[in-house]
Amino acid sequence: MNFISTRGGEKVSGARAIVQGLSHNGGLFVPEKFPKVSAEELEAMLSMSYAERAAKVLYKYLDDYDEKDLLRACEEAYSRFDGDDPAPLVKLDDGVYVLELFHGPTCAFKDMALTLLPYLLRKGCDICGIKEDILILVATSGDTGKAALEGFRDAKGVKICVFYPNDGVSKMQKLQMCTQEGANVNVVAVKGNFDDCQTAVKNIFNSVECAAELKKRNYLLSSANSINFGRLAPQIAYYFSSYLDLVSCGQIEMGTPIDFCVPTGNFGNILAAYYAKRMGLPVRRLHCASNMNNVLTDFLAKGEYDARREFYKTTSPSMDILISSNLERLLFEISGRDAALTASRMEQLRTGKFYSVTKEEQADINETFDGGFANEEEVVETIYDVFCDTGYTMDTHTGCAMKVAVDWFEKNKKDTTNMVVVSTASPYKFPQDVLYAVTGNDVRDSFKGIKRLHAATAMAVPKSLATLRDKTVRFNVVVSPEKMFDEVLRFVSEK
Repeated sequence: MNFISTRGGEKVSGARAIVQGLSHNGGLFVPEKFPKVSAEELEAMLSMSYAERAAKVLYKYLDDYDEKDLLRACEEAYSRFDGDDPAPLVKLDDGVYVLELFHGPTCAFKDMALTLLPYLLRKGCDICGIKEDILILVATSGDTGKAALEGFRDAKGVKICVFYPNDGVSKMQKLQMCTQEGANVNVVAVKGNFDDCQTAVKNIFNSVECAAELKKRNYLLSSANSINFGRLAPQIAYYFSSYLDLVSCGQIEMGTPIDFCVPTGNFGNILAAYYAKRMGLPVRRLHCASNMNNVLTDFLAKGEYDARREFYKTTSPSMDILISSNLERLLFEISGRDAALTASRMEQLRTGKFYSVTKEEQADINETFDGGFANEEEVVETIYDVFCDTGYTMDTHTGCAMKVAVDWFEKNKKDTTNMVVVSTASPYKFPQDVLYAVTGNDVRDSFKGIKRLHAATAMAVPKSLATLRDKTVRFNVVVSPEKMFDEVLRFVSEK
């Protein structure tokens, strides 16, 4: 299968799309057409393991890779997760389920893709005959950075540099990144918010001068953000797997449509669900959950993307985003794959932080998507209510999604469609905030928060978080967005 740019002018193989990350004109790579999964193939996947299901979905897009090698890579990647199932589905109430995506090495859903991406990238280089070393640049709002660092730690022929907003991640997320082990990693704090980090990284990718400077040092740029299709593709798999789990457990009949409610900031996670639907998965609606930075909620309601608004730092920092990069892929689809129009809208967003879609396009979007958001008080109340009613503990991002799901059912009391709420992080990644929501107790120290949250909930504490206290902080550099490439050059020049 070939991949094309959302802004036109480029057609590449799957391997090249993953290695390159971003098209040369700044567009995002999308499949030339959506592959289909037949009813017979879905039936066959019922008895498969998660790794087998993931390999089947991936091969639909990445047919220039070897299918058996893909399966072996998936088995190796997901063997690093706790428990027998990398993405277990938990029944919360009649018709409401939680898809837990936080059982990987860094306790966040980004592990579902970033444990696999090193293989996809290394093999992609082999397929494309690329001999240069790879430099991976990552802008993170908290979870992607750590998952990418862990995934690419000490990978041969690869260096990875992660940028995060200095005051825009949780204490636990910051500690996870700044204590990262590995000889090929670098972590840099940036003065500003996630959008500043993301914009600067995109500018580096789009700069001919930056590419030339890196080429002098024998480095080729690539990305581990969800702008890279290699990040997006493995996420499609867990939507298929959760649906199949519902069928195999007798909760639904095969072919019955379900809904997903997804907490999202950069729009990648929910876009993967949309891709699954386009492939034939029986999905009725996708509920897009935001925090107070509810630019996506307003876009879905009005057809206007307006980033000219106040930016909020919240207790769900991975969603503290005003420029949702993956929305470009959806715009491309609903415009009839009009690359020129998509490019024009992205330029409007870059220069004026605003664009709009037509009423017809908005109607097309609203056939599948709706949006909602939760403010800080509502997140606390939702986490508390669910814990009291069911004994289930969720993190702050999942709290946003659960609030949106609850609102949907309150407005649509006769709706009997099963809802899967996607849980994106372990509650222990945000121990102080979750502890406050569950017990009303407020502590300043993250590790005291972990201890008291464990006492209150009896949830097992992930070893990777429990041992963070004893790790040495390796990275403490803080730069302005304008100096990010200087830090990149310093990093790649190190011996």
